[in-house]
Amino acid sequence: MARRAQPLGLWAGAAAAALLVVVVFGSLAAVAWRAEGAARFGPADWAALRFTLTQASLSAVLSVALAVPVARALARRRFAGRGLLITLLGAPFILPTIVAVLGLLAVFGRSGILSVGLGWIGMEPVRIYGLHGVVLAHVFFNLPLATRLLLQGWLAVPAERFRLAAALGFGPRDVFRFIEWPMLREVVPGALLVIFLICLTSFAVALTLGGGPRATTVELAIYQAFRFDFDLGRAAMLALVQFTLCAVAALVVYRVAVPAAMGGGLDRPVERWDLRGRGLAWLDAVLIGAAALFLLTPLAMIVVNGLPGLVGLPGSVWLAAGRSLLVALGATALVIVMALGLGLAVVGAEGAGRARRAAGLEALGMVALAASPLVIGTGLFILIFPFADPAALALPVTALANAVMALPFALRALLPALRRAEAEHGRLADSLGIAGRARLRLVLLPRLRHPLGFSAGLAAALSMGDLGVIVLFAGGDAATLPLQLYRLMGAYRMGDAAGAALLLLGLSLALFWAFDRGGHGDARS
Repeated sequence: MARRAQPLGLWAGAAAAALLVVVVFGSLAAVAWRAEGAARFGPADWAALRFTLTQASLSAVLSVALAVPVARALARRRFAGRGLLITLLGAPFILPTIVAVLGLLAVFGRSGILSVGLGWIGMEPVRIYGLHGVVLAHVFFNLPLATRLLLQGWLAVPAERFRLAAALGFGPRDVFRFIEWPMLREVVPGALLVIFLICLTSFAVALTLGGGPRATTVELAIYQAFRFDFDLGRAAMLALVQFTLCAVAALVVYRVAVPAAMGGGLDRPVERWDLRGRGLAWLDAVLIGAAALFLLTPLAMIVVNGLPGLVGLPGSVWLAAGRSLLVALGATALVIVMALGLGLAVVGAEGAGRARRAAGLEALGMVALAASPLVIGTGLFILIFPFADPAALALPVTALANAVMALPFALRALLPALRRAEAEHGRLADSLGIAGRARLRLVLLPRLRHPLGFSAGLAAALSMGDLGVIVLFAGGDAATLPLQLYRLMGAYRMGDAAGAALLLLGLSLALFWAFDRGGHGDARS
């Protein structure tokens, strides 16, 4: 079926795989070479390891625990604006971390609106720095992701299950016990592990909200070893620890599949006869309203606080914005080429009956999940340092690292569409002798516009707001917008910081919208 597409996919996939091996495994090899023995792992490093595992575990558990009732409420209620609300609730996932932190500070910080309100009634202001601040920020980022994952589980339950439950006279407790709980038992472990993995590699949150040595993650310890001590050996050793943690978590995520335990249905609209009472309706409304208030208030505060400072932003902020756009566009172009090349290689190997090669290539595309931007940045710094000034290569290295980190998301979006296109049109293309570039242009790309647009938008938005690699490489005149925003916050220029945050938010959302909308176009499925 895909034999004619295989030569093009083979070369493109080989190039993408070679680049991945060099960046990820080359960086890891450089890190391992510089690590100078486990004896260097001191008390502060053990404390960072414990804090990393603690905050990631708490963040994952709280995010999923809070997402269960919210996703349940969204799944069983229909109301005007529901689709728009679900879309808005997903905004924190593509929100630049440093911008979200500024929004959280505007709400939960010592001078935030919550602390002001508590002061009116004679109570102490909220203290956001430390473990509770890091966990709060992670819940803000990952509650929408957990809600979307769990909501998909609810929407996958066939309508016939609820019809049968109504015929048997099931109440809300019975429906939860016999229908919803089995689904949650399958979906929740995967959601927990994914969010745990995301929180393991969190850097900007710990950098801005950690609040001292007792709230230092392994990623932050790597940064401190670089920027303050320039101890490459200790930074490399910590990077190995971080890679091991992420590799174990990624392997568990890969192993924990979510089977389709609910069976099939007839695609009928879901009707819930167990939700007739007003009490449940009010409960669901309160849950949805509370989640929306928690997630959307910081976004609103970013806009409110940023508008006055947007007008008089210094020139350094606009220059940093230009650098960030270059990095984001470069990373986006690279990740699309890599994802398309690997996807073609995987589908070509499957069509040729080489299942092991296809599985190996797909697993290689996911290997970035086991790394983190700082681990890759550490290795690249070690590789570059003997031969060139790393600061001179800050922007291209940042774009490269961002592309590698976004590759798993892009590959996951492209592969199903590629497989479907080959399954539906591959035989006809083979019979007409359409192969190589012509096959890609005429058969595949028209059916990949939507996933390509979504992947490009996601990669651009994530790269636009990245603070993980640039902090290792950038000098004083090569700052991107997130780094410039962090410097403004450190200098207590909060008016300029608020304006820069709004600019960064607007650029990130504009990039995502432009690429994602362009992906809809005239696509044919």
